[in-house]
Amino acid sequence: MQLRPTRIPDVILIEPRVYGDQRGFFLESWNERTFAEAGLNLRFVQDNHSRSKQWTLRGLHYQVKQPQGKLVRVVTGAVFDVAVDLRRNSPTFGQWVGATLSEQNHHMLWVPPGFAHGFLVLSKFADFLYKCTDFYVPEYERAIRWDDDDLRIDWPLPIGQQPLLSTKDQLAAPFREAEYF
Repeated sequence: MQLRPTRIPDVILIEPRVYGDQRGFFLESWNERTFAEAGLNLRFVQDNHSRSKQWTLRGLHYQVKQPQGKLVRVVTGAVFDVAVDLRRNSPTFGQWVGATLSEQNHHMLWVPPGFAHGFLVLSKFADFLYKCTDFYVPEYERAIRWDDDDLRIDWPLPIGQQPLLSTKDQLAAPFREAEYF
């Protein structure tokens, strides 16, 4: 398994070893010992699975109390996955990093607590899995606008294509009005 820091070093792209033959493939998506040896001592308490159709954009979500770290991956389809640093004292505060995660590349992304997270579905549909380090608490959840002018996230949307958003995401706060860590 290769763990590669992104341009925001705390967000890590994970490239698992994939063993394949004519029958299919096998990969190890989580191994506590392997991650701990790489300096990621993680405890997961909740697994989530979402299925979304093409051009659905979920996010940018985070919890102001009980912040969740997320180990995310795609098992069907492809997404553009984004993490935004909301840690006021961080040298990368207000910066974002994105990666394409797909069933073809098998990549995973570690998004630590203190980050907003979101993704855009690039394929006809996508099954997205994430392991969380803390429980979901709706009253602590917040959202930042996906198209915030200060963040300038380069979502790979075709010209003229608007993303499919939940009501919550349509009403999300701009970055300047968000609650930070």
